[in-house]
Amino acid sequence: MNSGLALLPRLDQIPSMMIQCFSVLLFLTTGFCLQAQQKRIYIANDDHIDYLWSADENTYRHAFVNMLDFYIRKADSTIAIGLPSDFQSRFNCDGNYWIWTYERSKTRAEVNALMNKIKSGHISVPFNAVDSDHGGTPAEAVLRGMYYAGSLERRFNLDLDLAMEMEDVTMPLGLASLWAGTGAKYSWKGICACNTPFANGEPSDRVKEVYWYTGLDGKRILLKWYSLNDAIPPGGRDKNQSLGGYSEARNPLYAVTACQKKFKASNYKSYRIAGAFGYGWDDIQTYNSDDFINAAKIKTDTSYRVIVSNTNDFFVDFENTHGASLPSFTGSFGNERDLLCASLAETSAKVKRSLEKLRSAEAMATLVTPNNSSFGTTLDSARINSWMGYGLYWEHDWSVFGGISPSSQRAAWQRKIEKQISAYTNTLYDSARRELGKQITKTGDQERFFVFNALSWSRTDCADYPYTGADNVTVIDATTTLQVPNQVIIKNGMRYLRILAGNIPSVGYKVFEIRSGKGNVFAPAATVSASNTVIENALYKITINKAGAIVSLLDKRNKNRECISKEKANDLGSLSDAGSIVVENTGPVSVTVKAISSDPLSHTSRITVYKDLARVDIDNLISQNFTDVRQWKFAFNLSNPETWHEEAGAVIKARLISSGGHYATENALYKYLTLNHYASVNERDYGITLSNRDCYFMQLGNSTHFSLDETSNTLNVLAGGRISNPGLGIVDQDGESEFNQSFALRTHTAFTKASEMKFALEHQNPLVTGTIIGTVGIYPPTQYSYLKITDPDVLLWSIKPAEEGYTNRGIIIRAWNLGNTTSTGTMALQHKITEAYETSHVETDIRTGTFSGSILKTNIATQGMSTYRIKMSMSKLVGNK
Repeated sequence: MNSGLALLPRLDQIPSMMIQCFSVLLFLTTGFCLQAQQKRIYIANDDHIDYLWSADENTYRHAFVNMLDFYIRKADSTIAIGLPSDFQSRFNCDGNYWIWTYERSKTRAEVNALMNKIKSGHISVPFNAVDSDHGGTPAEAVLRGMYYAGSLERRFNLDLDLAMEMEDVTMPLGLASLWAGTGAKYSWKGICACNTPFANGEPSDRVKEVYWYTGLDGKRILLKWYSLNDAIPPGGRDKNQSLGGYSEARNPLYAVTACQKKFKASNYKSYRIAGAFGYGWDDIQTYNSDDFINAAKIKTDTSYRVIVSNTNDFFVDFENTHGASLPSFTGSFGNERDLLCASLAETSAKVKRSLEKLRSAEAMATLVTPNNSSFGTTLDSARINSWMGYGLYWEHDWSVFGGISPSSQRAAWQRKIEKQISAYTNTLYDSARRELGKQITKTGDQERFFVFNALSWSRTDCADYPYTGADNVTVIDATTTLQVPNQVIIKNGMRYLRILAGNIPSVGYKVFEIRSGKGNVFAPAATVSASNTVIENALYKITINKAGAIVSLLDKRNKNRECISKEKANDLGSLSDAGSIVVENTGPVSVTVKAISSDPLSHTSRITVYKDLARVDIDNLISQNFTDVRQWKFAFNLSNPETWHEEAGAVIKARLISSGGHYATENALYKYLTLNHYASVNERDYGITLSNRDCYFMQLGNSTHFSLDETSNTLNVLAGGRISNPGLGIVDQDGESEFNQSFALRTHTAFTKASEMKFALEHQNPLVTGTIIGTVGIYPPTQYSYLKITDPDVLLWSIKPAEEGYTNRGIIIRAWNLGNTTSTGTMALQHKITEAYETSHVETDIRTGTFSGSILKTNIATQGMSTYRIKMSMSKLVGNK
């Protein structure tokens, strides 16, 4: 813990204090009794950065380095002249991207000097890379964006405690759990109160201003989120430079006065500690310690002790003094600036797709790395840059209404970050797939391929193998020696052999063999009507119009229940059903119908059903630029349902807390809710789940900014647009004219968070296929499973080689318990475990894990994620379990 100051000055500092003002002398001479009577006010110099708002990247990077050099020297000088701890220079970075930049620009000695100032508390740094809007950010992206902070902790023996999100007036519920899981303990939030739907640009006063921000798993962050003070400080530009704003210490003297008034507020009068943080406002760089030091000297008296703060020390004091009596809050405030990523919808979708693809890439890398010590070593730099890309992509300042960078420049930067992320994922995926093909033992002369499943349960699904051979072939499951259904398809201009791959083991593979000639003839997976508008398999009968909208979906397992209301599903807002509809491919594995329409935009919709799979895939391509807000409507035939959806790190009910849901009843915005992997709309004994691969947000029925349509049966998925404010976001999608947006539907009679997440993950994580070369031949020739989890409510969220390398640190396993009780199950691995640790989500060890042989015992909180680091025996002999 780096509090950065002692509560009392050291005796060896007393002579130097004789030169200070009378108020300081008074403080020293009155001793402990005076301190007990004084209220404490912390003022922190935090240089808030609107990245790319006022300058280009190079200018900001130079500013980071120059400012850190300045505050290192300033801290040294205030120590050298003997200032007491309360009055020494302190500074808080806006994000760890400052340190990232400094480390890549300076010598090792200079970096070590900075680290020493962080350890001493004179400079502080949060877990977040920059100030980002987290509402729509996928959980794993939030965590990967903080990986650099974890690296700093381990390399320099730091103990980081802060995480922050600024300017937007909302905050997601699950962020508390994600932050706390990284090791963060404290956060402050200051809002912009600009370009927001709230009247006068700001929400109403907050009932709770310092509280335990608590996730569904019970993990919590101590959060300071003051109501916005309406007054503009002397010499200030706007009220964002007063308490509650993102630059509430812009005028340190005024900030102290405002904190003194805060003690008199009805919801604050029981506290003896207040704080005002943030100086930089929208400046490119600031060099100011003296104003804080002078304010602390001048304002310290018999009633108030004013402390130059590093932000962290305020929370340490507040927790020690008031933590036991603080209120707790568990709830979401919806989305505001979080919506900005939809103004560049396809680029944002690519980031999301890359993150999902990373799951399979890292799982395969986990299998192949122990047998090839050089695997992936050339990708170290790309991996680290990719993690920082996740930290940067949702930076809050997508604005164009007042910054110097035009919309096109900001869009170009977002694309650059996307490419940084996607390049690493694609390279790792391709190289791991090739390497796995080498390490699986090949038998016989026939062409063989593996089908790999990155998920932690056995699954049956279609698998597409890139294929240029003859159509008339037989595919054999090498494990069962039975023939499996197959067909040749064309997808994205490429030819594939599609099979129905049965019972692919968890985090493992099965092998299939291609033989010439047709074997058994399988019935088509579905039938299609003469008009091509009705497609039917054993599970569903679906009617589609020529614009690609679903007008009927009958659930044949449930007495032909109609699932779609008269308002249709997968409807882009067509005014008619004009268009053309054809059968694109048909066979014993799947049948796809393709609809092409120009109403209301040029778009193509492909509806696919499968043999024996309770999933309807919907692949949409909008092939025209649009400048307004567009939505895909999914209207279900359900009465007064409730909707559950995945937010950032939590699956929550879309109702107000007062109605048994998870949304705050005040100071929240409800028009667009986060839609990560899925949303599920449910009556008492029946429901429909929508899996979402590419989009970020949805409107529930007729919800507005200030009213939540809690019992609506309709999900309006945001295809793209500038939502927050006409002056915010990327203009006209920066000319993009192709938007790939994929969904899937499934019905169920019993909703559980885990089962619907499994459905969504199967849709969004297709089985991986690769040619078996067998040049190394370590893994068995028929099937293999690397890991099994006993609790069905616990889902593997990621598995990967550790950041510092497999040999040094082993593997990382992150799991999410979506059940309603604490999970005390096990994970079974193939190798004997030699070391096990529970770590933070950024891979810093917390405590020793419990294991026996190859079995890891887990203890994962309800609705919580846990991360483990495991080292295993290095034997290359892999058994077939």
